[in-house]
Amino acid sequence: MYDDQKHGHKFSKLTPYLTLAVSLSLASCGATPKPAPLLEPEPERERVEQPFTPAQVEEITSDDIKPNVPERYVIVKGDTLWDIAAKFLKSPWLWPEVWHINTQIRNPHLIYPGDVILLYYVDGKPFLTLEGSAGTRPTLPAGVGTVKLKPTIRFENLNQAIDTLPRSAIAAFISNPRVLTEKQFEEAPYVFSSRDTHLVNAQGDRVYVRNVKDEQQVQYVVVRRGDPYQDPDTYEILGVEAIDVADARMVRIADPSTIIITRARKEVLTGDSLIPHLEQQIDFNFFPRAPRRKMEGKIIAVYDGLSQIGQYNVVILNRGESHGMEVGHVLAIYQAGTYVRDNRTGDDVLLPEERAGLMMVFRVFDKLSYALVMETERALKVKDAFRNP
Repeated sequence: MYDDQKHGHKFSKLTPYLTLAVSLSLASCGATPKPAPLLEPEPERERVEQPFTPAQVEEITSDDIKPNVPERYVIVKGDTLWDIAAKFLKSPWLWPEVWHINTQIRNPHLIYPGDVILLYYVDGKPFLTLEGSAGTRPTLPAGVGTVKLKPTIRFENLNQAIDTLPRSAIAAFISNPRVLTEKQFEEAPYVFSSRDTHLVNAQGDRVYVRNVKDEQQVQYVVVRRGDPYQDPDTYEILGVEAIDVADARMVRIADPSTIIITRARKEVLTGDSLIPHLEQQIDFNFFPRAPRRKMEGKIIAVYDGLSQIGQYNVVILNRGESHGMEVGHVLAIYQAGTYVRDNRTGDDVLLPEERAGLMMVFRVFDKLSYALVMETERALKVKDAFRNP
């Protein structure tokens, strides 16, 4: 077993450390303590269900626009779509409801530095558009349609377009898988040894691997098995963290096969696994929006192993594609209530959950998701709840 601290393991633990007290008499008779479960069940807590009403386009009014906003804003380099939406809207996730553009001229998903965003009102309802021929205005001639933005993802050359979220905060999380199943780890090629039987290998080293099945695959990512992600309510294992270790190139197919470590971010150890490197266009342009269905769950981990969660921290959620989660979904975070003793009656009273921040989902797996915390009103922590904003 490798040392998490030594090798840069960054995600917070989902399970508490277990202290096993073994008496001298038990030790003398050679008895082995029974292992504890990953999570201990917590006492049931009564929670008042909040009413859920999906956002509807016709409900957007001037009340959703911030006071004293400019009617004209010039996009500058470094802006993000979240920043722009928050500049105009009290609720940034309503952006798709007010953004209109002439799609015959311009891709509605791309906004560039130098573009000018205009705020208009039609029959008392606000909408945002671009200045120039790509924009749509109430005075446009018949036949030039105003197209309502739909939440889709397009893969294009996006190098110049502004990003939805700070690229530096999420880039490392969307280029390769960071969550695998137990079966995927079991079936993946694995580091068996090295040329000089070193236990630790670095960039440029030749390493021997076994269980290679795809003879056409050349580029790989070396990953290390991390902690399992466990649902705190059902105790189901939702996936296993795949810690990014290195890039490698296959140079010989046999048993064992040979790889060369082309770029090492951590030391490569015997037992590390290999997954195919994904050649894909990274898309940083997705639109913030509220889920159309009821969505609720809990934060189950935080990147960097922090005890408290703040703005621009990456968190892992116990809801994924199978639950209807999508990239771009904005969720409200609720600080979990705690029990407080009433000194007058002696009762332990559970305080209610309090809304504490907002986050946006930027990558979705089958049963869990990654989200970036965008706003915080108070310190957040693992097991805080989330719901529709």
